[in-house]
Order: sequence, then C-alpha cells, then structure tokens
Amino acid sequence: MERVMGRSFRLVLFSLFLRLLLCVVPIHGDERDVDCLRSIYESVEDPYQYLNSTWNFKNNSKGAICSFTGVECWHPDDNKVLSIKLGSMNLKGPFPLGLANCTSLTGLDLSNNDFWGPLPANMSKFVGFLTTLVLSSNNFSGQIPASLSECKYLNVLNLDHNRFSGQIPPELGLLSRIKTFSVANNLLSGQIPKLQNNFTAEDFANNLGLCGGPLDPCLLSPKSSNTKIIAGAAIGGVTASALVIGAGLIFLLRRASVKRKRLEDPEGNRWTKSLKGSKGVK
Repeated sequence: MERVMGRSFRLVLFSLFLRLLLCVVPIHGDERDVDCLRSIYESVEDPYQYLNSTWNFKNNSKGAICSFTGVECWHPDDNKVLSIKLGSMNLKGPFPLGLANCTSLTGLDLSNNDFWGPLPANMSKFVGFLTTLVLSSNNFSGQIPASLSECKYLNVLNLDHNRFSGQIPPELGLLSRIKTFSVANNLLSGQIPKLQNNFTAEDFANNLGLCGGPLDPCLLSPKSSNTKIIAGAAIGGVTASALVIGAGLIFLLRRASVKRKRLEDPEGNRWTKSLKGSKGVK
C-alpha cells in the first residue's frame, strides 16, 4: 500500500513539474513548418520586401508564423501552416523545395511572380496533400510532372501563362476531384488527354501544338502519313503479285490440261473426221 501511495505521489510531483515547465518555456509548435517558411524566405528574391517586413524568425513565440504575410495556419495559436498565398509580390527564384516540410499544407498560390525553372519530377513529395495549386503567370518551364496525378485531393490546378513544353501527362486523368484546370498560354503540344471533367477550349488556348479534346482534332503527322503510304504501297504490291501469280497458275494449269488430252489421244480427232467422211459417202 505504501509503495502504491509513494508512486502516486511521485506521479503528481512530475505532473506539476511539467506544468511549471510549460509555463516558463514557450511552445514552438511544429518546427518543420517553421523550417518550411524559412527555406522559402531564403530561396527567393524579394525586391520589394514583402516578406522581409513580417517574416521574422527571431520571434519564436507560440503561433508567431501565423502572422506572416501570406501565411494561414490551421489555428492561430499553433505553427501548423494551412496555406501559403504569395501571389503578385514580384518574387523571384526556382520552385521552393523547402515546401516538403510544410506537411499540413493544403493550398499554395505563387501566381503573378517571376518564379522560373522546371518543377520537381517528384512533385507529389512537396505538395502531396494540396487541394489548390496555383502557379500561373510565372516563368516555369520544362514538362508538367506526371507525379501531380498522385496529388489525389487537387480541386484546382492552374499552370497557365508559363513556358511549360511537351505533352500534358495522360496520368492527370486520374485526378478524380479536379474542378478547375488550366494550361493555357504555354508551349505544350500533342493530344489533350481525357480528363475527369469536360474543360473548355480556353483552358488549353494558345498552345500551338495542342490538339484534340475541346480543340481541333489532331492531324496525322508527316511521319505517320508516310508510314501509312508505305503500308498501303506494300499491301498493293502484295495484291498485284498475288494476281500475277494466280494468272500464271491458271495458264499453266490450262496448258497442262491440253497436254494431258493430247497424250490420251495422240491421233487427235482423226477418228471423228473419218466418221464424218464415211457418213458423207453414204
């Protein structure tokens, strides 16, 4: 009994100590989210000091990052970042890879800036839980990552007014929740894949190489046309050859038949002629 009471007393003291410690030391929330924002801050150029004015990492009090310009938290008293909206701030730089540390992020808007370069091939590693991704009006280039199809929660995907090239990945047709989609004003080419919703021609406009879907049907490329011509010529040649061979076989068969008849009647029709002659005399 004494042992049980002694153990309970020690647990009470330890609990009181933890409460006292929490009152003295501030809660910093999720440090990964803080590192996420710090990485963005360090990787971009901010010529107009939009971020510099409020993104103060010296203040490590509870929920401090939730007051940063463009940052929205799940709750104002913690450091779990819900969305980052940095549109129209004249920011420059590559896609911020530090976003991988914002593990609770559901919305990202970097539109109307001067971000450049390709998007990461493993894009889902950085924005896997996003419902909204807006990268329009920048200078992003290269191919659209097929791994965006792994972002199963995407409702909005805006990539218009960039320099993306190549084809639209057919894997994006796996995005079952997509409601808004735009790749207009890029350098894309090829067949528009089948997507979950019927998007308009405006969503694909000003990509000189795109075809199909709501745009004009895709024309046969010269290569495929040549292939079809060659295939047609080959089929025609085989058919002509078959006709020639068939005619030759018929000729040979007829000739063989005549020869066989001659062999069977070496005198020919002389007996019929003699028969007719005898009838005439009679």
